[in-house]
Formats: sequence, structure tokens, C-alpha cells
Amino acid sequence: ACDFWYAECYEESDLDYRLCACVLSRICDACIDGMNFKVYNPEPMSRTRHSENGEPLGLDAYQEFVGETGRINAPSADRLKIFLLGLFGETGSLLGELKKNLRDKDSYDAYQESVLEEFGDVLWYFASVARLKDARLSEIAGDASGRLAGRGCRIKDDPVTFADLQFSKAERANQQPLILAGKVGQLVDVLIVEDFNDERNRFWNNLVEVFLALVEAASAADVDLDKAARHNRKKILDRWPINEEWGSLYDDEFDEDEQLPRRIEMVFKEKNIAGKKHVIQKCNGIKVGSPLTDNRHDADDYRFHDVFHLTYAAVLGWSPVLRALFRLKRKSLPQIDENEDGARAIVIEESVSIWIFNYGLKHDLFRNVETGALDSRILRSVRRLVDGYEVQDRPSWQWERAILEGFRVFRELKEHRGGTVVADLNERSVTFIEPE
Repeated sequence: ACDFWYAECYEESDLDYRLCACVLSRICDACIDGMNFKVYNPEPMSRTRHSENGEPLGLDAYQEFVGETGRINAPSADRLKIFLLGLFGETGSLLGELKKNLRDKDSYDAYQESVLEEFGDVLWYFASVARLKDARLSEIAGDASGRLAGRGCRIKDDPVTFADLQFSKAERANQQPLILAGKVGQLVDVLIVEDFNDERNRFWNNLVEVFLALVEAASAADVDLDKAARHNRKKILDRWPINEEWGSLYDDEFDEDEQLPRRIEMVFKEKNIAGKKHVIQKCNGIKVGSPLTDNRHDADDYRFHDVFHLTYAAVLGWSPVLRALFRLKRKSLPQIDENEDGARAIVIEESVSIWIFNYGLKHDLFRNVETGALDSRILRSVRRLVDGYEVQDRPSWQWERAILEGFRVFRELKEHRGGTVVADLNERSVTFIEPE
């Protein structure tokens, strides 16, 4: 269906309708069970490492990185389904960004960063599909370069890095993204057909055609694939790190009197006051803050929500709210006191807390969400909310840990109608103790 879009249709509403219909039909028809075939050149993957000294990123080095970070615990056939659907879905997201730019032009300020990210996501899933079938990116690129030369577009012979793939803007620039979508659809078609002749050549040919279309689409969109791959690598490590590095606490260099306590034991107790349920909090026997209610017509136990602030302090080392409650603002540096510990920072943290809480209410309080599986859109939104504040440098995996740990303890408080929460900033952990 994608093959005739650029030839017959540029009406946006019609284009979107055709895209939705095509994607839906392909997903519904995607019966990929029982596949078992080999590919054109099943040699062992290269172990070449990428140098961090600014040299162009190697194709096979990037593909090796993809293999190290593609942690999907599923059988081979299921992983292929996931990667194929991911490739198809990310291609659709890329088309969406290109469409917004075509429609909104200069008013779409986020285009450059967004389109770079989307190209990187497509690269990641494409490299995953190829790797699962033991096909090296450098071999695919070598075949693609020959086909490009036949179309009058020259890139470096035998390309081994993403920088080797760049060439001037292609003709039919507005059509290249749609051609890419069509090629991805054809690749899916090949992989879901169980009985065909010369299957290895068909698979290889379609794999090369998708890569070729991706390179042409990047050139048409003035996107540097080397930058896209690097951006993707940084994004993946931010979300799923190979080595977890927590970083120092934000107040390590401050006087002890301006530091958050490294161990906080907060007792949550639910009481009826004037016929309404309140939560009272105590630390070291001293009441902290005012009694809290849900501030909502329909009760949802948000009165226990200070557990999220404790978790942010423990996991992220950040909580302007707790600093205000404990009177631990960093007044020795007026700029930090005003901007990082001031009213706006407190509002930001409360906003993050309530927004995530409302989202969690619609998703069973993240009860069955494992580490590494939280919807990335939540993390992107949170990172946007805290942009400009010190906590902006915390990676997505730490934010995910803080969110999931906060909800884990919140569920315990909800079940036991109170209890003690221990936030350990040195261990970056929160634990729950049942009430007596």
C-alpha cells in the first residue's frame, strides 16, 4: 500500500487514513509463527569496539552495542516479532515527525531533535532485526552502496561507518520517507511468508532495500546518520545502562546542616479527624507538615503521597519539598536557595508527583511493571518538567527506579493503611515496615 502513496496522494487527511489502514492491516496479518530460515551471510558478528575519541561511529560497532542493550527475554521467534513491529512502529513515528515538519514548517521548533531521535530508533530496530539473522550492517551497507551508485548517488565504497553513508539531498525528497515505509512493509511481508523459493535471497534483498531507503530518507531530510546513531546510543544508555552509575548527591559539598538526612524514617498514620480521613506523618517522633487529605471528591489515597517525595530524595537525591518540610534549604548559596530549593522548584516536584500518580491510577499503580519496562513517554514528560533544575541530569533509568519504588511502597501503605518508610540516600533505597 505504501508504494503508491507518493505517486497518487498528498492530501494529508487521505494520507493519514491510508497510513492507518495499511499499518492496521499489516499488524492484523502479521502471523509470523513458525519461521525458521537462514540468511545470506551468517558469519559471526564483529567484535570491533567503537572508539570514543570522536571518530565516526562504526556500523558493526553500533550493531554490537544494539546486541548488548537489546535485553528482551523472549524466544527467538518472539524477539523477531517484537523487533519487526518495533521497526514498523518507529518508521511510522518517523513519518509523523516528517509530516509535522512538512505541515507546520518553521513553527515546529522541536523538529531537528525529534527527527534525529526517530531516525536513531529506526536504526536500532533495523540493526536488531539484522543481528537476529546474523546479517552485519557493514555487509548490508556495502550492497546498498552499489545500488546507490547505480542510481547516480555516490557514497564511499565498502562503507564501514555511518559517516561513509552520507550524500547530497536526494531527488524526490518528499517521497523518500514514504518509500522507506513501503520497503519496511515489504520486509515484513517476506518474513511472514513461510513457503517461498530462494528465501535467503529475498530476505537479503529486502533488508538491503530497507537500509537503502533509510539512507536516502536521511539524506533527503538533511539528517546525519552518524549523529542519529550516536544520539540513539546515548538515549539507550540513559534508559538501559550497561553499568549503573548513580552520581553524587546534590548537597554533598554543603554543610551538614544544609544536607538532607542520609537516613529518614517517616511514620505514616491514618486517623479520622472530624469525620474525614487524614494522614499524619512523624519523623523521630516529631510531626512533619500538616495532616493530609486526598483533596478530591472520590477518595484515591493520595494523602499518602509524601512517600513519593521520600523516594525522590532516596533514589535521586532531590526533593525541594522535603527540604522545605525539614527546613534544610541551602541558604549558604542564595542562587541555589532561590532557584533549586525555592517555591517554583517545590511546585515542579508536586506537579511531577500528581501527574505520575494520576497516570498510575489508570495503570493499576504500576503493579506489574518490571524495571526497564515503564512507558518511556512518562519518563520523557518528567524530564521535560524538570528541565532547568539540578535534577535534569539524572538519567531516565534513575527516574524509572524512583517512580516504580515509590509506587511499590505506596501500595504497601495503601494496603496496611499506614506504616514506616525508610529512605536511605546512601544506599539509594526505600523500604517499608508494617505498622504494629
